[in-house]
Amino acid sequence: MPKSDWQAELASSYTRVEDLLAFLELPSLPFASTLKTPFPFRVTADYARRMRKGDACDPLLRQVLPLGEELLSVPGYSADPVGDLDALVLPGLLHKYRGRALLLATPACAIHCRYCFRRDFPYADGAMTRQREAEIISALQADAGVNEVILSGGDPLLLHDERLAALIEAIAAISHIRRLRIHTRLPVVLPSRISDDLIALLRQTRLQCVTVIHANHPAELDRETAVALSRLPAEGGRLLNQSVLLRGVNDNAETLAELSETLFSKGVTPYYLHLLDKAQGTAHFDVPLDEALKIHEELRRLLPGYLVPRLVREEAGKPYKTLV
Repeated sequence: MPKSDWQAELASSYTRVEDLLAFLELPSLPFASTLKTPFPFRVTADYARRMRKGDACDPLLRQVLPLGEELLSVPGYSADPVGDLDALVLPGLLHKYRGRALLLATPACAIHCRYCFRRDFPYADGAMTRQREAEIISALQADAGVNEVILSGGDPLLLHDERLAALIEAIAAISHIRRLRIHTRLPVVLPSRISDDLIALLRQTRLQCVTVIHANHPAELDRETAVALSRLPAEGGRLLNQSVLLRGVNDNAETLAELSETLFSKGVTPYYLHLLDKAQGTAHFDVPLDEALKIHEELRRLLPGYLVPRLVREEAGKPYKTLV
């Protein structure tokens, strides 16, 4: 079977730091190209094209560039910062919050964000596979308290259309499930994935679909992402964004205000602004709570209330996100 446009583009991603640095005309960062970390490197060419050439401090580059700080052991940072392992009902099925179940549909991502809270997740044992899918569907059928299924990962939109359609059809066949929520970064980092076939697939299900994208900086949102976002079902507030507050990326109110304005102009509602999940190797991205509160207060001064994302943190074992 020939590769689709998005699959071909995904296959052309940067998987070596030195190749990305050469493209960005940044040959003077030997620490990054020689650094060996357990968390692999991957960046789509489309995302790389939005980075500023010659700028080692570009906010998009900072999100993906391996740094020596990842190797530091910092107290309070762990391999499972949000309690995913304790929430596993079955491999690939998490149940943290009332009425909602989360499926780790795939371990694959199109881009490896260095602040990822699942960078150390044991996907071989804890993600959904074809063999495990039937057991997961049976568990959802037996739990009448679940009315919403969240597809996460990895990135669930990296599943091929046929596989994704079969999974959604199986979920939709469960009468007590009303909503399907898809958490994805692909409209931002691989907009070609949002194809006509994918949109037709999402529109034909009886489930109410909610798409939550992940953008952290206004420079991530270019013309191609605007086209991709315009295709996704947005009526009734079904297209949302969640960001992570990141040192050196978006840790000021002006940048976040521009992000909210840009998102809203493209039909996306700002939803959550997360404090950093304290995964080991990510401490250099942390913004202290007192500083985060000041930034959020200033953001409220700059924007109308409907454009201000809720400042939250996720805490292991809590029955909901904690408003900060």
